[in-house]
Amino acid sequence: MRIALTFAFLLFCGLGISAQAPDRSAALNEKIMAEIADFKGKVWIYAKNLDTGAEYGLRADEQVRTASTIKLPIMVEVFRQVAEGKIAWTDEFTIEAGKTAGGSGILREFSPGSKIDLKTATVLMIVLSDNTATNLVLDHISSNSVNDFMAKLGLNDTLSLRKIGGGGDAKAWDEPLNKLFGIGRSSPKDMVRLLEMLERGEVVSKEASAEMIAILRRQQYKDGIGRNSLDTVPVASKSGSLDRLRSDVGIVYTRRGRIAMAITVDDMPVVQYIMDDMGNAMIWRLSQILQEGLAR
Repeated sequence: MRIALTFAFLLFCGLGISAQAPDRSAALNEKIMAEIADFKGKVWIYAKNLDTGAEYGLRADEQVRTASTIKLPIMVEVFRQVAEGKIAWTDEFTIEAGKTAGGSGILREFSPGSKIDLKTATVLMIVLSDNTATNLVLDHISSNSVNDFMAKLGLNDTLSLRKIGGGGDAKAWDEPLNKLFGIGRSSPKDMVRLLEMLERGEVVSKEASAEMIAILRRQQYKDGIGRNSLDTVPVASKSGSLDRLRSDVGIVYTRRGRIAMAITVDDMPVVQYIMDDMGNAMIWRLSQILQEGLAR
């Protein structure tokens, strides 16, 4: 009798635990759906608590335009080539007149003839989302190499397609469908998986992965996932913007788990480049809901 009662008690507890997970997932989904119900645009989400495995997805496997979040895979390929001795951090680039890219970054303000090394260009590509630095890096390593490494990592949705402003086209650019994505293509699930591998020290090497995370933590554009973050809640992230798109991928280091997330909003009806534009505001609110819903 005692054995039977013990078994019944354990079975009851087990059913209770398993029953809570669907309820919690449903509650999170309800909050997400309520938040985006009146949003004038499309939303893609994938998030995962790296400590518990709890996850949430909305169109998570669909391919999306990356905007500048493609600079994360580009950085990963730079670190791989440096580790294999194909290139060196001390390799130099020259800033040439008429060959700087518009948009974000600081290198376009440098005098023609100024020189920077590969390490500086790579850091600027992430920390200030520098478009000129990105193009210099892509000239050095090629989009095809980025794509080959992403494929080896099993991230088959992720492609660097061309330089910012055009040129340096990858082989994948020849596929008509890929031209719809601009400079890069990925999926929310791919981006979170890449972040997870970096956080676990599984990309290139444990030391290289840690250094890449450290660079992402210094990223300056935090109008989405990292908005209002305190020093006690670090964020390692990379954001991206196009006229009608906002995207952000990152890890939020909460006290209740490391929450990795990738959020894209696209097809917005209004073009705004301000901190409180509807895309950044939506990503920020969704990131708060995800942190609460996936916390352990």
